[in-house]
Formats: sequence, C-alpha cells, structure tokens
Amino acid sequence: MPDWRMFRWRTRRMDSPEHVRKPAVWSDPSKKPFPYQVGFTCPPQDFDAAPTDFLRMAPETVGVHGRMLHIPGYCHQLDQRKRHFQLLEEFVECMASSGADVCAQVGSNWVHASGFGVSGIRDYCRRLSETYETPFHMAGYAMVEALRALDVEKVALNAVYHWPDWWQGTVRFLRDAGFDVTWAGNFVDQGWFPDQATVNDQRWIFDGDLACRSFLHVAEQAGPVDAYLANGMCNFRRESDGLPQRLVALEVELESILGRPVVTHDNALYWRVFRTLGLAPVTRQGKLLSSLCAVDPR
Repeated sequence: MPDWRMFRWRTRRMDSPEHVRKPAVWSDPSKKPFPYQVGFTCPPQDFDAAPTDFLRMAPETVGVHGRMLHIPGYCHQLDQRKRHFQLLEEFVECMASSGADVCAQVGSNWVHASGFGVSGIRDYCRRLSETYETPFHMAGYAMVEALRALDVEKVALNAVYHWPDWWQGTVRFLRDAGFDVTWAGNFVDQGWFPDQATVNDQRWIFDGDLACRSFLHVAEQAGPVDAYLANGMCNFRRESDGLPQRLVALEVELESILGRPVVTHDNALYWRVFRTLGLAPVTRQGKLLSSLCAVDPR
C-alpha cells in the first residue's frame, strides 16, 4: 500500500514539526464571526454546491468558507487527484490558521484515487486533524463511517454520472471497508443515456424525475439491501422552476419511496461535520442526518 506520509505539502520543509500550533486567537470565541466555522474544499472547475447546501440546513450559529483546489489543466482524471493529493494538506493548514473548527473535502473519488486503502485514508485524516488541531473529513471515507453508524451490510450504488473508473473505484473502496455491494452502475448502465460522453455533456445536471427513476431501477436490479447509495455531485432540476438540486434535497422523498436509507457522499460528509461540531440540521432530512441530536459543547 502506498505510504500517505510521502504526500506532504510541497512547500513544507522536511524538518518541520509534525504538530503545527493553531493560532491561539481562535480559542477566544469573541474573536470569531461565527461560533462554529466550517471550511469546504472541492475539485477544480466545478462551482460546488456543498457549502450552500450545508449552510441552508445548519443553525445560524454556523459559518462556512469555501476554497477550491487549483490544478492547472485539470480534466477530471483520477491520476491528477493522486498527483495533487498534497493540496488537501495545504487546504487544511490554510483553514486551520484562519479559524475553521472543522474541514470537509467534497469529491468522493479522492479516497480511492490515492491508493492508500480504507485504513490508510483513516490514518491520513487522523494525521491532518492532529497536525493542524482541526478535524478533517473526506467525503469518500465519511460514507464508510456513516454506513457503519447505520449498521448496514448490503448496499446498492447508484453511480449516477460517474465515469466507470470512478464508480468502480468507489465499489472497491466500499468492499474493502467490509460492505456487500450487491449492484452498482451509472446512468449509461441503467439505460438512460447512450454513452458516457452524452452524460458528461450534461455537466452533472439532469432532469428532475431521473432521480426517482434511477433509484427505482437500482432497487429493481439490486434486490433486498439495507441502504441505497449515490456518488458525487449529481444535480436534478426542480420541476417548479428548474433549479438544480443535489440529492440531499431529495432524500426524504426518495426514502419514502424506497423504504430504505439513502446515503450519498454529500449527506455523509454533512453528517460527519455536524457530528464533529455536536450540532444537527434544522431542516427535515433523511434517516442519516435525522439521526443526529444537537449537543452544544460550548
């Protein structure tokens, strides 16, 4: 297994201490604009909805800051994620020094693209959290943590728009974590689009009714499971006004139809962040996010 310790931020000196003291000013609540401060990062070339989605469901005591990763010439390749993995550490250091209480990484493919494996990613997140005195969570590993918290074993993956090597990597990661993935496939496999190029042309935004239709197709193919999963940053247009919405806005409706929890890389990441902060959503959500109870530790 590759050693995550080789992926150090390229500007960090080799003799730097393993522990970086967070600026003491952030331990004084009166110096912070929000009692709870969350930093999000996402892959390049995608205006990410995660900070907005999270803020819409969070208590007003929560503030959010976004920081896009910068990879010139980025073209959504897994090897680009692996080569630039050190940017995640740069992100955590910048957010921690700016007063973030928790850092969240959007983008499910980074965990399996790294080659670290499940335990390697767990250790990587732990190391960054300890080094910069700020909890760091990755969407791909947050899904594993969420499924374990729900005590599920058999799952089916709606791989939505994800390219084959993307979602196949997710399946391997989930199986390595001990889950029984009974079926997985994207919109091409499900028969909604003729090829991957046509899917890519949608730029991750699809007709609103495809969300329900695709999950019902997955349910039919998979048979009995404990939970239904979905990859990535898929958006579906709201019927009333065409506004693109992520699955986190549709999870209540989908769960009522499917009769099982719907766990996505988005809602799993939000669940992990809320749990770290000791907070819970103020909006009506699906089973995973509704399992949280707000316990203000401050």
